[in-house]
Amino acid sequence: MNDNDNEYGSAHGSIKLFSGTGCPELAEEISEYLRVPLTGRDVVQFPNENIFVKLHESIRGQDVFLIQTTSSPVNYNIMEMLIFLDALKRASPDRITVVVPYLAYARSDKKDQPRVPITARLVADVISVAGADRYVTLDLHADQIQGFFSIPGDSLTAFSILSDYFREKRLEDAVLVAADLGFAKKARDMATELDLPLALVEKRRISSSTEALTLVGEVEGHDVIVVDDEVDTGGSMVNAVNIVRERGARNVYLCFAHAVLTPPAIERLREADVKEIVTTNSVPIPEEKRLDNMTILSVASLLSEVIQRVHEGRSVGEVFRHYQRYE
Repeated sequence: MNDNDNEYGSAHGSIKLFSGTGCPELAEEISEYLRVPLTGRDVVQFPNENIFVKLHESIRGQDVFLIQTTSSPVNYNIMEMLIFLDALKRASPDRITVVVPYLAYARSDKKDQPRVPITARLVADVISVAGADRYVTLDLHADQIQGFFSIPGDSLTAFSILSDYFREKRLEDAVLVAADLGFAKKARDMATELDLPLALVEKRRISSSTEALTLVGEVEGHDVIVVDDEVDTGGSMVNAVNIVRERGARNVYLCFAHAVLTPPAIERLREADVKEIVTTNSVPIPEEKRLDNMTILSVASLLSEVIQRVHEGRSVGEVFRHYQRYE
């Protein structure tokens, strides 16, 4: 037994934390916050690209949490997670919860053209088949993805952390702008929390490019916070910046949960006329992708509090207090 057994004791045994290779720094932060060490494991990729996982100690009857994001390399991280789950399941723990700060393939959540997959459903299925009893994730691209899982879980939001950050900045006469109509509902919730008016960018996708068409709302002479759930190539964000600038915005801030940042996102964001870029570490951001005006907020405390509450069988909604509308 370790020193934390009494503090975190539950009907499911003691907490056992494991980290995949997808987000080791975030896993270390969670470990430090909970004062629970990461349990040893070997994760090896053989020359034939096969992945091997071995646990260093028994987890029989314990409450296991596996922390693994599924950002780049996406397919490797997903396969590693599934193999890790299988190794955990075969070691006879009492329960396995997989903590996925960023869930890949979440944009493939519907059959919007003939003869295409619904890959978000596939990923949800294989997570449960591999051995997970519960899941925890952040800011799914669409709320209905929760329904794809056959296991219980907690779909959280990092926008509580992002909202707190902007509340402390005390921007005067600011406007919140949704970079995408698909994000309008969550943007409205964030605007309500910050007591700010909301504006919307209407855009049209043309093949792989995005064209911003119009702005619904008033931004002239105001500071603007442009929000979205994730930034991939940065096209939507840059188009939103351009249109609010054209409409007379003062200082422009960018705010998003998942910094996927595939090329040419960094070049686009570096050249964009913005005062600050605010995001989280749900996706690891290497030094070469960190800009001088970028602020990276940690989701470790949020995920740690949820892990503790899941372990103890307490309400997760209480973590969010007045942010419960995000759940």
